[in-house]
Amino acid sequence: MNLIVGGGKYGSEAVEYLLKHSKPFIVVDENEECFAVKNFELASINKVDEVDLSSSKNYFLKGGMKEALEIIEKLKPEYVFTTAPIHVAAALVKEKYSLKEWNEGINCILVGIPFKVVISVGKGSVVVSYNRDKACKPKCEAPDVCPITKIKKPCPMYELLRFASPTGIILQSHQLKPGLGALKGKEVLEMLEGCHGKDKIVIGTACRCHGVVTALKAKPRSGNESEHTKN
Repeated sequence: MNLIVGGGKYGSEAVEYLLKHSKPFIVVDENEECFAVKNFELASINKVDEVDLSSSKNYFLKGGMKEALEIIEKLKPEYVFTTAPIHVAAALVKEKYSLKEWNEGINCILVGIPFKVVISVGKGSVVVSYNRDKACKPKCEAPDVCPITKIKKPCPMYELLRFASPTGIILQSHQLKPGLGALKGKEVLEMLEGCHGKDKIVIGTACRCHGVVTALKAKPRSGNESEHTKN
């Protein structure tokens, strides 16, 4: 089983890839009229337990990170396609451990990232790219020399983020075909387990060319919030 988080344009590209290779999958999206539902034959279900792993069916489940997290932990997908317009890996950790964005935590990460690859900074996240200012080549194979900028990358982006945040967890998006990548389900599960018991954590996702890194921390305890409110 494979998981596609986000049934829009990019999620539909993942659907086409999985159908071509006869690999079963489930699409999770908050919009039950998303592009994938409208354009592919998917069996709609109301809960994860309705998935029949022995069937040749492919599924759609209306939901968000809560449902995606349940699928990952129960079905242990081979690949997780993070095609929703959010940092899915960080959102999964945030959902599982009730964390919030740690805005100050991103400052120490920025020190290790060259300014020329930074696209945006805010809400506890940094978005980076070796091709910061122009559109990427369609179905790019991500060679060492960017076909748009003509500049050789010093290292894959996931390695740069690991250098910038040596104590963080940086997941590699593995290229399955030119222009399409996915996280390995096993590595996502290891990430979730690795965050257990931590009050502060940095999560990143990157391919060879682009990436995003998010700093998270535990929410204040209700008692502390009440005391702060009184003051």
